Amino acid sequence: MSMTISALARTAGVNVETVRYYQRRGLLDRPERGEGIRRYADGDVRRLGFIRSAQRAGFTLEQIGELLQLDAGQDRARARELAAERMAALDLKIAELQAARGALERLARQCHAREEGPCPIIAAFEG
Repeated sequence: MSMTISALARTAGVNVETVRYYQRRGLLDRPERGEGIRRYADGDVRRLGFIRSAQRAGFTLEQIGELLQLDAGQDRARARELAAERMAALDLKIAELQAARGALERLARQCHAREEGPCPIIAAFEG
């Protein structure tokens, strides 16, 4: 199937500027103009889907570019390394979020415990 950039974007659930951005980043090819219009194929839809799925998993565009270059049958070790790096980054972020939640929970309990004086939540953010 052959489609315009707007049809590609719509099919992939992104906007046209996102497609162009991925092209500038080298993640998606820019086809030659045929009769003045660039035409995209089903493979481009699949590639956009891959990019979006990898983004949802938290991979950076640089990492996604590397994943796109890997051979699915030959480069499993590197794919596992990239996944392990991403999981470590997620674990760090989860720990940070849990610490922030714990601190906020303590402040909320303190705020609820006292009706007099400054609110501990607001006071904590004022520095």
